[in-house]
Formats: sequence, structure tokens, C-alpha cells
Amino acid sequence: MNNFFDLTPWEERFSYQKYLRKTESGFASSFSQDRARIIHSASFRRLQAKTQVLGLGDSDFYRTRLTHSMEVAQIGSGISESLRNKYNNTPLEQWIPSLHLIEAICLAHDIGHPAFGHGGEIALNYCMQSYGGYEGNGQTLRIVSKLGEFNEEYGLDLTRRTILGLIKYPAVYQTVFNSDFNKIQDASDSLNLDAYKPPKCIHQEENKILEWALKPFKLGDIERYLSISKCEHSLNKNLSNASDIKHYKTLYKSFDTSIMELADDIAYGIHDLEDAVALKLITKDIWNDDKIFEKNSKSVHDILKDNLDDRAFNILKLTSAEELRDLLFKGEKNSRKHAISKLVRLLVQNISIEEDKQFEHPLLSYQARLPSNIKNILNTLKDFVFKIVVKSPEVQLLEYKGQKIVLELFKVLQANPERLLPKNTYALYLESSNPNREICDYIAGMTDNYATKMYQKLFMPSVGSIFDKL
Repeated sequence: MNNFFDLTPWEERFSYQKYLRKTESGFASSFSQDRARIIHSASFRRLQAKTQVLGLGDSDFYRTRLTHSMEVAQIGSGISESLRNKYNNTPLEQWIPSLHLIEAICLAHDIGHPAFGHGGEIALNYCMQSYGGYEGNGQTLRIVSKLGEFNEEYGLDLTRRTILGLIKYPAVYQTVFNSDFNKIQDASDSLNLDAYKPPKCIHQEENKILEWALKPFKLGDIERYLSISKCEHSLNKNLSNASDIKHYKTLYKSFDTSIMELADDIAYGIHDLEDAVALKLITKDIWNDDKIFEKNSKSVHDILKDNLDDRAFNILKLTSAEELRDLLFKGEKNSRKHAISKLVRLLVQNISIEEDKQFEHPLLSYQARLPSNIKNILNTLKDFVFKIVVKSPEVQLLEYKGQKIVLELFKVLQANPERLLPKNTYALYLESSNPNREICDYIAGMTDNYATKMYQKLFMPSVGSIFDKL
């Protein structure tokens, strides 16, 4: 299993431990079969009705979790193609993920996130604080390894390498949860959801799939990969303020995960920027405003100007940051789309592979990276979208409303499981060693619209009939 050049273990599925391996026909590779299982899964389809950044509404323009995931997959395959061209005929080439593999990882990366974006995730973690917590990336692993409909016991039963690529944070909840948060929760008289952001992790129930995914690695690689950062954080005198307390963090990711995360960051920072510009949430004046970032007296335009070098302008096929800005804010959808495409190309073509020699195995030692100046540009655009769009009162109002829906649904389902849970979910509830996890799974799988309608049927007297369908 420790032969680096033996790729067979990476195409194995968890079910192979129980069943004899059968020849799979009709697919170009095991990874193309993974991709097909993800695309045809209910969890993937539901992403079309889950919030990405802007709340779902009457407009069909802005992005949902589904369109975001499709864009991440396209960018991820673009990164793999670019890397294959850069490292053609080198030892690195065989470890660059195939297009089917990286697309499978990217398409599935968000299927565990609940309705109402990260607000819904925080609300579910609050509800699950005494039952093992909730984290969207951890739920993704839970869906592909257990809840997916392909196999009753093994979920979507994906290959080991696809599973490894989906594990963004290789630590269970209890390992990275900072107990100082309990002091905030105990001292708080009112619900402050900012204090309930989950640690980045997997759930305890999926620890076996994590152990299985790591079997081909040597013990030293496994121990380092699983290591976490435990920085000390002091409590504020005001215990209701969680700003100075952080959960512990994982430190390492696999090679494929590093590609997927860059694709995800690019899609978030660039494509969500496009939505915001089109909806006039971000204007040319805001782009030029040097008071946007509290820690930096420079505007977005100035930061890009400082970090764009000759190679960058050559990739952009532009001569200045002003030209890029004018193209983005020209007011025409074609020019805006061209500016967005140029920014994506700039980021993708600057990605290279670095080696972390702390690890022996190529799937852990190789990492996809951006040079510092281009990384500054991406981080600036991500921070910009977060500050102007995500933290806007309009979006926060929708997020708060979604959190309220999730909290109330969990509360009433927890109190009335036999009466209100679907029969198949209630059967799982009765058999489970952690029944509240089954309630959490049920709510986490809801779309924004389904959760809203269920809330209305439960709490609005004028809404609801036995003939209504959610």
C-alpha cells in the first residue's frame, strides 16, 4: 500500500471491504463514475434551490449553490489542464487529477451545506451543540459516505481519492472545538449566533471514513496530516463577545483538495463579484474608495494596481489596472463578462505546484499555490465581496430570517419527532445512537423554499392543508 506508484488503492471504494470488487463497465474511469453518481444525486440537485451569497428570490440572474458548484468544477478542470501543460513529462504529471476526478470533487464540495447559506450552518451548529455539532463540509463527507442514495450503507460510495479530495478539514468536531466557547454560551443571556460558528471539521460519525481514506499513507504522513493548531485565545471581559476566541484549525490538505479550494475561492471572489456589479451592489466609486478596508487605507483598485506585474498584464491582455476597472464597470454585460473572464484566466494561469517535503507521499506533499502578488489580489476580492455584499444589512436580514426558520424547525421537530418527521426519517431516528443527528440531516437537506414552506405550515394558521405539497 505504500508504493507511491501504485494507483490502485485510490480507485477503491469503501464498500470493497465488504463486497467483492466487480468490474465497472460503461465508464471511462472510476472517477467518471464518481462524477456521474454526484450529478445524479438528490443532494446535488437540491443545490439549485439553496442560497450561495445573495438570497434566492424572483431574479434568475444571480448564482445559487448549484451554479456556483458548476463554476467551481469548470475552474477546477481549467486548473488541472493548466498544471498538466506546465508539468508535462515530469514526475509531477501523473499526480495531477484527471478532469473527471477534479470535476467530481468540485461538484460535490458544497452538497453538505444547508439552506440559507452560512447562516443556516451556524443555526444548525447551535442546535447540535450538545450532540456533536454541525459543519457544512463535514456534512458533505457524511452525504457521500452514508446518506447518498446509491448505497443504503455507503452513500454514494465514491473512490478513495475523491473522498480524500473532499476532506477539507481532517479533524473531528470534538478535536478542534475550543472549550472557551462554552464560557460564552453559559454567560450569554440572549442568543448570539456569532458565538456558535462551527469549527472547520468532520463529524465524529464519519471518523471511520477518514481513517479508511488515509490507509495508503505511511504513519508519519498520517500523523502530520491530522495535526492541528491549538493557539491560546484570551476571553474578553464581555463574555458575550466571541471575537477574540477561535476554534482550533487543521493545518494540511491533500493535493486535490488544494486545487478544489483554489477553484472555490476563485469562483467566490470573481463570479460573486460579477453578481454584485451587475446588481449595482458594487460600483466604480466603491471600487475606488480608499476607506473600504479598515486595516488598509488603499482601495481595491490601488491594491490590484500594486500587485499586477508585467506577466499579469500579459495574461490579462491589458495595459493597466485602470483598463481592467473600466471594462468591469462599463455598464455593458459583455464588457463585464470579459473583465471577469480575464480575472479568472489570470488566477488559473498563475497556479503552480509546490512541494512540502514534510510529507513523503505526493498526494500530500504536492500543493497547488498562487504567487504572493496574485494571492493578494484574490484575497482582496474575496474580502471585498464579503464586506460589501455578505455583510450588507440586506443580506444579513435574509440570513437572520433563515437562521430563525432553522432554529424553530429544529426545536419543534425535536419535541415532536413521531408526529412531524417523515416516516423514513423517524425510522432512522428510532434506530440511531444520536437521534438528533437524524433531525439535523433532515433539516440540512432542505432547500430554502422547502424550509420556508414547512415553517409556514407549522407556524402560520392560515397556511397548510393535508393536500399541500412542500
